[in-house]
Amino acid sequence: METFNVRENLNLGRRDFFGAAAVTIAAAQLGVIGPATAQAGESKLPAIKPGTHTSFGPLKQIDAGLLNVGYAEAGPADGPAVVLLHGWPYDVHSFVDVAPLLASAGYRVIVPYLRGYGTTRFLSGDTMRNGQQSAVALDAIALMDALKIDKATLAGFDWGARTADIVAALWPERCKALVSVSGYLIGSQEAGKAPLPPAAELQWWYQFYFATERGRAGYDKNRYDFAKLIWRLASPKWDFDDATFDRSAAAFDNPDHVAIVIHNYRWRLDLADGERKYDDLEKKLAEGPVIAVPTITMEGDANGAPHPEPAAYRNKFSGRYEHRLIKGGVGHNLPQEAPQAFAEAVISAAKA
Repeated sequence: METFNVRENLNLGRRDFFGAAAVTIAAAQLGVIGPATAQAGESKLPAIKPGTHTSFGPLKQIDAGLLNVGYAEAGPADGPAVVLLHGWPYDVHSFVDVAPLLASAGYRVIVPYLRGYGTTRFLSGDTMRNGQQSAVALDAIALMDALKIDKATLAGFDWGARTADIVAALWPERCKALVSVSGYLIGSQEAGKAPLPPAAELQWWYQFYFATERGRAGYDKNRYDFAKLIWRLASPKWDFDDATFDRSAAAFDNPDHVAIVIHNYRWRLDLADGERKYDDLEKKLAEGPVIAVPTITMEGDANGAPHPEPAAYRNKFSGRYEHRLIKGGVGHNLPQEAPQAFAEAVISAAKA
């Protein structure tokens, strides 16, 4: 039986980094399983220092659905597939150390640029530059179809975690296992309209900025400084250097980047329409579907972005489940800040 406020639960999907106000509920109230705050166990993966790798080598391009998708690939072509999904304002370099770890363990690793990032482009100038959650999730399905991947382990953070959650919830036959930083991030416009406590609303300052035309123009003009500020707020203990940031910031030069970002946040607050062809999917997502595939949720102990407590989303996962708290000053960009822990989680989930 649920023991937390329903509105708070619905508002989990309103995170920009997909956070809502922290929900202070004792784990015992929801019967959270034992390893809810456990570190990942010992790994057979080679030890790696974050920042060891700086590139993937040449990227690939493929037509998939509405897009020509830019993506990195690593590992054997016949290995079990893993799709790694980034968020805003980040890019594929969040997984630059994770991908070679997984490849060394025999996995075929696919790391795509989301719509509006990097070398990913819309195939038609007439296609709506739509950032709503179901449209972005369908991009992942289309990419898997184009690459002839029937089933994959999906793993991500921020927008990428939400996308992975949606695929796992709506198309479980395509998802072998799930790794989701900050847990269950599926939301709805109705939930997005509900006000939060003032302290939580303060965390969403950029969402209100994006709701204005001044915000759109300001983000377009200052997108690099804006992203760097978000990085620092979301990962206050991550001492990234300019070169690390610049490698990711290049992805924001995409001609559709601003349109996708602005539409994403306005759509969440019901300030912008989506496309009617996605209405049925959004209705399903608004019901908060339970995820049944094997899942590991993760959180860094220094995540500066607002995020829900694990107890608040534990009942959204009905299959084999584990939560891992990664210690050591790890912030919001968990795969780049703690690549070994993230790769370990992917392998553990895939073997479940």
